[in-house]
Amino acid sequence: MTLEDTGSEKIEYGTEKEILNEQQPHWEKVFSNTCSRFGDKPSYPARKAAYVFEKEGKKKILELGGGQGRDTCFFASRGFSVHSLDYTESGPKAIKEKAEEAGLGEYVTALRHDVRNPLPFEDGTFDACYSHMLYCMALTTEELEFLCKEIKRVLKPGGINIYTARHTGDAHYGTGKHRGEDMYEIAGGFIVHFFSREKVEHLAKGYGSFELEEFEEGELPRKLYRVTMRK
Repeated sequence: MTLEDTGSEKIEYGTEKEILNEQQPHWEKVFSNTCSRFGDKPSYPARKAAYVFEKEGKKKILELGGGQGRDTCFFASRGFSVHSLDYTESGPKAIKEKAEEAGLGEYVTALRHDVRNPLPFEDGTFDACYSHMLYCMALTTEELEFLCKEIKRVLKPGGINIYTARHTGDAHYGTGKHRGEDMYEIAGGFIVHFFSREKVEHLAKGYGSFELEEFEEGELPRKLYRVTMRK
């Protein structure tokens, strides 16, 4: 078993790393048991992102952690070409079915992919990238650093990366089982990586600029950052 220094504390690998890796089958089970866990209406950050993308003429979008497609289909309905990735098998399948049913199949490509691995696209492929709560899943800071670099690689010059993450002001922060760094396993077996402003700033290194907005979502409510980074 090894230890890695993250700057503020140490993460113990071995048992904890195995627990982080078990989130994939957990989400697979969740998606298999319901066709619309988060509803069918587009999220607030998706609506905000669409406004920014339209205003700045961004047409080809990469979505990470597409889930069951509520935001994917919304983007497609606005005329964007969307490549949506999710690390479950059921997610891309659900996205394809919803897009076809809505007559949006030509605008949507859905693939299974684990963002801890290199993105399966050439440099400068996309105008923009969008992800809603993908960043605050069971990903270590090192994995998030790698992801940010990969997103920057596949963005065109002037490309935009918009993501959301639950932050340390959230009511669930510090509750449940601690899983290393600022990650906690909360009710339902979900591991959440809660972000501080310092973490947002750290991950923005290498980008030209970033903007941060706080918002709330859901019944708790969940407290999140919406981060816009520009290449």
